Amino acid sequence: MKIILALIPVLLFLLLLYILDSFRLVRLKTLVFLFLAGTVSAFAAYFLNSGLLATTKLEFEIYSRYIAPILEELLKASVILILLIRKRIGFLIDAAIYGFATGAGFAVFENTYYLISSPDSNLMVWMLRGLGTAIMHSGTTALIAISSIGALNLEKKMVTGFIPGLILAILIHSGFNHFYVQPVIQTLLMLLLIPSFLILMFIMSEKQLQNWLEIEFYNEAELLSLMNKGEFSTSKSGQYLASLKAYFPAEMIVDMYCYISVYLELSIKSKRNILLAECGFPIIKEPGLGEKLTEFRHLRKNIGKSGELALSPLIKLKQRDLWKLTTFE
Repeated sequence: MKIILALIPVLLFLLLLYILDSFRLVRLKTLVFLFLAGTVSAFAAYFLNSGLLATTKLEFEIYSRYIAPILEELLKASVILILLIRKRIGFLIDAAIYGFATGAGFAVFENTYYLISSPDSNLMVWMLRGLGTAIMHSGTTALIAISSIGALNLEKKMVTGFIPGLILAILIHSGFNHFYVQPVIQTLLMLLLIPSFLILMFIMSEKQLQNWLEIEFYNEAELLSLMNKGEFSTSKSGQYLASLKAYFPAEMIVDMYCYISVYLELSIKSKRNILLAECGFPIIKEPGLGEKLTEFRHLRKNIGKSGELALSPLIKLKQRDLWKLTTFE
């Protein structure tokens, strides 16, 4: 019974979040990897906390309230930071799930350690750890991920979302460890507020994703159709690209044209697969998409930052646009 109360609730909620992802943005292997990464961060936290506690000679209560939350949230956040840098998160939905998975891995390791090392048979203690502490660890990491991707999708620097999210996570963690209210009430609050917040994020992101798919899919399909028909030069987009001849050499303009064409093809096929997944159909895995992705990256490198900036009125790569290209890897 102790094991069920301490470990199962957070795993069930993680499973629920995965099931709620109707667009299938989350890869199962990535989810498993992040859960394991969370356990590794908890393992590292155990040794670092033990060392710092012995070195600083602080009382355990003081350390757990003010030092441990900073260290533990930094370790969990570092996993999310790697995902963000590698463009593996695109929307609030996958940010919430990946963040929760990392925190769940941390919580499961921590609670497993206490199950092994503590002889306490009081079921209330394990219920509080499983429903309170575990949900807190998962929720704070999800908060960091959501705050970071929210800033990126608003075309702000990642740090403007990551740092406030990290600070808020540390404050929540520290406040939780202060036990300002009775543990049972505190656990109920965590159990109510964090799932409610995550579900709200799901609803908001579902609408955002639907609009992104509908509007951009139509615009991109229309533009690619013009390019395939040889009518791109007569469009406003084509005229804009032609105007860049005054600023870039001819070979660069050719690369820009190919860059637009390859990007539109990849983007449309990525959105198509997302829509197929939402409707419950298997995604279409076409041969050669990996080579197309390599070609796009090569072209992006050729045109450089200046060329990419010049093309931003036509193609402006936000975090979620770079994320969708990783779905072909």
